[in-house]
Amino acid sequence: MTDAERSTHDLLVALAGRLPDDVLWRLRDWLAAGAHQPLAAMLTRELLRHRLGLTDDERALLVAGAGEWGASRRLLEAVLPLDGPPHCEVVFRSGPDAPDAAALSVLGVVRGHPGCVELRQAWRAGPRGDQRVLVVHGGERPWELTGTLQRVLRAHGDRTPCVEVLPAHGEPPAYHQAAIIGSAPLWTASRSPRDAVAAGR
Repeated sequence: MTDAERSTHDLLVALAGRLPDDVLWRLRDWLAAGAHQPLAAMLTRELLRHRLGLTDDERALLVAGAGEWGASRRLLEAVLPLDGPPHCEVVFRSGPDAPDAAALSVLGVVRGHPGCVELRQAWRAGPRGDQRVLVVHGGERPWELTGTLQRVLRAHGDRTPCVEVLPAHGEPPAYHQAAIIGSAPLWTASRSPRDAVAAGR
């Protein structure tokens, strides 16, 4: 893993719920595909377009990723500052108990990906209806796992897949805390093999 890819993944995680879904999934798709220069240009433009501010830590991630991949220094410096972490006013719910075909397809990928320890699913209320949000804890090369899971969801008809791959440990941002609280577990690595098989049915 490279520092620039890790930094950009962490920044895109932090921007969940702040950038529109149709922008965020595309940026994550480009990161997974290694399209670094287009990503760097689009990310800085979208931050300015939506007037999104960044904390000092988030700005450091932006410079370590987009700055490394050729983003305009002038545009980087024009991104607004943010004094503290953003609040989350989004409502999540767990949804139906039985996983659908999309969730089962995602489950098959997550269980086979090194380092993953948990998969959760929530539904986020919005003006266009409910949006599925997947939260994965752990996983090596998380930007690649994100891209893979996004493609799985798009194959099942989700035009703006929301996939949040978080570190196995540590406190997640407010948006992800709300998603976790409102979610239902689909799989955890601590289950017995029999339970894991049953969860995949």
